[in-house]
Amino acid sequence: MAITDWPVENRPREKLLARGSGVLSDAELLAIFLRTGVRGKSAVDLAAELISAFGNLRNMLKADQKTFCKHLGLGSAKYAQLQAVLEMARRYLGESLQRGEPLTSPQITRQFLSQKLRDYSHEVFAVLFLDQRHRVICFEELFRGTIDGASVYPREVVKQSLLHNAAAVIFAHNHPSGVAEPSQADQNITRRLQDALALIDVRVLDHFVVGDDVVSFAERGLL
Repeated sequence: MAITDWPVENRPREKLLARGSGVLSDAELLAIFLRTGVRGKSAVDLAAELISAFGNLRNMLKADQKTFCKHLGLGSAKYAQLQAVLEMARRYLGESLQRGEPLTSPQITRQFLSQKLRDYSHEVFAVLFLDQRHRVICFEELFRGTIDGASVYPREVVKQSLLHNAAAVIFAHNHPSGVAEPSQADQNITRRLQDALALIDVRVLDHFVVGDDVVSFAERGLL
């Protein structure tokens, strides 16, 4: 059955307009992007099959052009459209945390850090440097490591904090495994960094671990 034959309240586009994008499934969101299905399959049916073929929506969004285009209903035009959508999302998040902007939304911060760090195949430790009013000075990826760890040097973090005249910082690092649970080593280095930065009156506001989810040290009571 074609989507146009569905009850209006069940059609993905109409559902989004009436109730917001958050109520849609991954397949429904992808169906809006695809716009049309193929012979014998609605756009929602095709979207569900594609997500199943890739394993999940994230894998589809990460796929290179060759892998993407070999699937039914996809091609170079759809790949270009998808890359444009992803780049717009990246720029939106980047502009939301541009220099001089206060951190008013924890969710935007989470999304920004996830977009920056989630897809690395190796561990990366990064810092958001903030001024006294918690406005963004800059974001820097300071240390890179292997698949299961990055060496973090408090001396370098202190040096960069002084260079940027930061009053506060937010740490973030990724777990390439996708498991965002803070390790004991994560907690130990955070304490060392807190102690080192306290000597120059720089506050550590939070430490986010980025994986399939994003975990906050502050929310866990680990700071």
